[in-house]
Amino acid sequence: MNKRTNVSEWATTLKKPKTLAVCAMLAALSVILARFIIPMPNAFTRFSIEAVPIVIAGVLFGPLAGGIVGFIADLVGCLFSGYGYNPLFCVPPILYGVLPGLLSFIMAKKTDILRVALVFLPPVVIGSILYQSWSLATVYNSKGSFAASFSYFLTTRSIQFAVTFVIDVLLTWLLFRSRLFDRAGLWKTAKGDTSNGSKPS
Repeated sequence: MNKRTNVSEWATTLKKPKTLAVCAMLAALSVILARFIIPMPNAFTRFSIEAVPIVIAGVLFGPLAGGIVGFIADLVGCLFSGYGYNPLFCVPPILYGVLPGLLSFIMAKKTDILRVALVFLPPVVIGSILYQSWSLATVYNSKGSFAASFSYFLTTRSIQFAVTFVIDVLLTWLLFRSRLFDRAGLWKTAKGDTSNGSKPS
């Protein structure tokens, strides 16, 4: 089944060697996409597709695995960034794994681009835009007041993640459409789902 319905299932899935290997690969890929493909111009701006591997981990293996992949990717990535690690900023990458993991049932019956967007939207809005704007305003209060700094980060990050949201959704949809995860035995496309180019049963 594509759905992970309880904590014991998520924990059992995470113990499997294949799951651990794939999650490690996805975490490493997220680090590469975040820190080496597109350099960070400063400590709080980054256009990248680092969230795609984290979301995929959550959808394939559940929110526990997704959250761990997000945390590890962020922690390891910070070691290469030169900006240091601040636990205040680790929440969004964790949410990119946890929330899509909880919402993976949306994609269980059909993996069209709209459903992929619905899975991506909560961590983008809650984590990257709202929470991270608050945390950046708390740490980098450069506009004279918290309210001014929060408004600044909220505006700039809304524009930034409006762009990356479209790219992330498109890439994730294309990966599922390619049936890569089906062939690897990590995902089972539902019968009758023609959104990935397969013929209905």
